[in-house]
Amino acid sequence: MNLSELNYFLTDNKQPNFRLKQIINAVYKENYINFNDIQVLPIDLRDKLSENFDIIPFTIDKILKSKDTLSYKALLITADNKYIETVLIAAKNNTWSACVSSQIGCKLGCKFCATGNSGFTRDLSAEEILGQVLFWKNYLSSNKLGKLTNIVYMGMGEPFLNWNNVSISLKKLIDPGLFDFSSRSISVSTSGITDGIIKLANEFDQVNLAISLHSANDETRSKLMPINHKHNLNDLKQALDYYTSKTNRKVFLEYIMLHKLTDTTEDADNLINFINSFEKKHLLHVNLISYNTTASKYKASTKDEIEKFQTYLQKNKINTTTRKSLGNEINGACGQLSGNKPKDKTD
Repeated sequence: MNLSELNYFLTDNKQPNFRLKQIINAVYKENYINFNDIQVLPIDLRDKLSENFDIIPFTIDKILKSKDTLSYKALLITADNKYIETVLIAAKNNTWSACVSSQIGCKLGCKFCATGNSGFTRDLSAEEILGQVLFWKNYLSSNKLGKLTNIVYMGMGEPFLNWNNVSISLKKLIDPGLFDFSSRSISVSTSGITDGIIKLANEFDQVNLAISLHSANDETRSKLMPINHKHNLNDLKQALDYYTSKTNRKVFLEYIMLHKLTDTTEDADNLINFINSFEKKHLLHVNLISYNTTASKYKASTKDEIEKFQTYLQKNKINTTTRKSLGNEINGACGQLSGNKPKDKTD
């Protein structure tokens, strides 16, 4: 929803100044996504607004729900008839995180990721990014499921390759007059776009940063993530050194566990050496991620292999957590979003 255009429209229609404030409160605080539901507005104005504006710039195709009701995935259709996916997960009771997409598809082609293998269509606008947040806020409120507490840019696309729109959306998310999220409740995940890491440090130094590392060996990482040819581990280290020096904030290193490819003792040693090369290594935290099945050739590490890997890291004083995988059964877990119309039944 473009507030500038909305304000012009209200002025042209000779509406009092407080109308814009009423709409902002209804949308951002009370979680309405349809003008016809905003009862404080006159009926004729509601009709005009509905004809000329969309609060969320999508139509809803499907909402899928996991059996444990801890994860939901929405397939949304944009105005130009493209599909995007966004996910809602509850890592803890009544603590909901929205995983939002920043692009339709992805340019980077990571070999284990369904999004990368689906190709790239276009960037999402700031309104389309924020529309996903508005959608989930309304869904939680309407279904009395709790409150949206966290936003993660970990959906489809690479956020730092759409920085203009992502940065606009971040500003609005932390704006006290709009969404009013704490910066520390927002996370941006990148495959390692080094100039984007610098921009985040300079412009949003309290927003969390997650790095899709997945291997601490340049050869292996380049096979898994072609972006490593352009931004290798040394480049990434320099960018992260700048980030930690500038912000003194923790960085989350996302590390996918692939059988006999990233889960060996040698791989663990590479990861330990990489982290130990940092002056502020205490700010680096490793999240071990079990591989979520896609159409790729890779095989997930076993539970025992992951536990052995984690124990080895911990013995070497590396901060690490095995991240709980949510949304797998609805293809909503890490690496599974593709923007393709699913065959699952609707909620």
